[in-house]
Amino acid sequence: MRILIPAEVRPGEHRVAMVPSVVRKFTQIGFDVAVQSGAGRHAFASDQEYLDAGAEIVSDESMADALATADVVASVRGLDYARASRLKKGAVAVSFLAAVADADTVRGLRDAGATGLSFDFLPRISRAQSMDALTSQALVTGYRAALVAADRLPSFFPLFMTAAGTIQPAKVLVLGAGVAGLQAIATAKRLGAKVSAYDVRPASADEVKSMGATFITLDLEALEGSGGYAREMTEERANQQRDLLTPHITAADVVITTAAVPGRTAPVLVTRAMVETMKPGSVVVDLASETGGNVEGSVSGEVIQIGEVSVWGAKDVASEMPVHASQLYAMNVLNLIALAVKDGEIVVDLEDEVLDGCAIVCNGEIRNEFAREAVQGGA
Repeated sequence: MRILIPAEVRPGEHRVAMVPSVVRKFTQIGFDVAVQSGAGRHAFASDQEYLDAGAEIVSDESMADALATADVVASVRGLDYARASRLKKGAVAVSFLAAVADADTVRGLRDAGATGLSFDFLPRISRAQSMDALTSQALVTGYRAALVAADRLPSFFPLFMTAAGTIQPAKVLVLGAGVAGLQAIATAKRLGAKVSAYDVRPASADEVKSMGATFITLDLEALEGSGGYAREMTEERANQQRDLLTPHITAADVVITTAAVPGRTAPVLVTRAMVETMKPGSVVVDLASETGGNVEGSVSGEVIQIGEVSVWGAKDVASEMPVHASQLYAMNVLNLIALAVKDGEIVVDLEDEVLDGCAIVCNGEIRNEFAREAVQGGA
């Protein structure tokens, strides 16, 4: 079996799908590993380190042949059409793969008769935890969010008691207590801030409190969805929630928003009017800005001003910490692919609920309804 790791081509993507320390783990389960020259450069993994670990380095000029002969191609972002369509029939591509946004990738896999496994659709079940790349990358983004907030805030995070007087700790409010939110809470606490958090799922309260933060309880119905996610709310309920959250946002020096509903545009939790009630110099970090934004007016990849408050819109946050983000992702790739190895061959067994859930395309057949519609819409 042969696995190929191509260099990422999307601007701003600095992660790599395999790090040198994981190469040996792949060889132990029967793979020959090939890595495109320079693929690990932004994650500070050199070609020589891959060679020393037992991988083959493939030149840019040889990539067309490498794609055509690989049994598995692992990348962070979905392959573009040109590369996906070069895969041999029955090959397996593993990546983050959105059903609609990556329609060209899906079309290429279909045309090649290949299979596409997407971490975006991996079932959130106990035995799939070691394969859950959404969770591993959310850990990175939550950590990074707190650092960005601390860097941009024009005052201290921790309490200081000095001969010149006492500096009170910053008040940080985190909206959304999934993996990213909990890591933002933990990091802000380690930096010395006074942290509170809100989530529409009451079950999150214990996790928030275990991090040393205060859980905010609003007089609203719970919105627990399947798989531990929040479910979408009505506009009436969203307005009620915003009204009840406003005093907490007004009191905060930093607001970090992390809320997402799978397959949907991110819910607007904070309006411009709410941001304008914050103190001058306050900071808002919107981790959901790439999917529409939790904060009205936030722009992915930009810092905007609303009044005298800075609103930082997230873009490629995990790629800003490519070393450990790549290390975690590489292990997710290993664990998912290992599930499909049977007697020295790659077998995507759709009787397995994990493989069934994340197989957007299987041997050229588009199995995901939204992907099918997107491909048909674009011919």
